[in-house]
Amino acid sequence: VQLVESGGGLVQPGGSLRLSCATSGFPFRISTVGWYRQAPGKEREMVATVRSGGSTDYADFVKGRFAISRDNAKNTVYLQMSSLKPEDTAVYYCGAVQAGNWPSYWGQGTQVTVSS
Repeated sequence: VQLVESGGGLVQPGGSLRLSCATSGFPFRISTVGWYRQAPGKEREMVATVRSGGSTDYADFVKGRFAISRDNAKNTVYLQMSSLKPEDTAVYYCGAVQAGNWPSYWGQGTQVTVSS
């Protein structure tokens, strides 16, 4: 199983970034996949998830600013982030749920830093 994130970096407040997560080794098409983040000293938290049928869930702190999408042909999930705030600074992880509500598989993470 592999989940490989890309697209992180340094961005100014109010800016945008698009994260990508290319996956392999598990049944992507029927899996819920999502983005999670962990800031220093804090627990990992859900940012957004997308189910196999395309329905989505967002944490309240990103509603209206972030958009998750998936491409089943490419086994890839994306996170379009806009209106970024300094408090969005964290390592962002891609995760795939196989049972329950929390991922069984994780990527290595990509750093997102929002700073002027």
